[in-house]
Amino acid sequence: MSDAALLGGLFAAAFLAATLLPAQSEALLVGLTAAGGLPVVLLVAVASLGNVLGAVVNWALGRGIERFRERRWFPAGPAALDRASAWYGRYGRWSLLLSWMPVIGDPLTLVAGVLREPLWRFLLLVGIAKTGRYAALAAATLGWM
Repeated sequence: MSDAALLGGLFAAAFLAATLLPAQSEALLVGLTAAGGLPVVLLVAVASLGNVLGAVVNWALGRGIERFRERRWFPAGPAALDRASAWYGRYGRWSLLLSWMPVIGDPLTLVAGVLREPLWRFLLLVGIAKTGRYAALAAATLGWM
């Protein structure tokens, strides 16, 4: 398989893993790192870029879903959303450093969009979190940790 196809597959897996769809990218990164055919920095960069862009999809979905907040079927009432906004204003942006975690990370990125986290700050915090996770995985695979 060509290097471009491997990198494209890693990007796609990382992108899908960051959305609300069930997917995994860590095993692919570990396997490609262990195989040694591509530079580790390139693998971490491609996986991180895909994962951050997938999180941006969640953020954008959160921004768009806000217009339905007054609908009866919306999962949170206006008072609950106002309370969540106040909580997010105090702690929320820093919780994006947990966006790398399974189960809670993807919903956090969606909530950041609903609660209007500025994109630049979202990208900074999520980029740190997700790149850090992939770098740690690659380092552990190579025995650097």
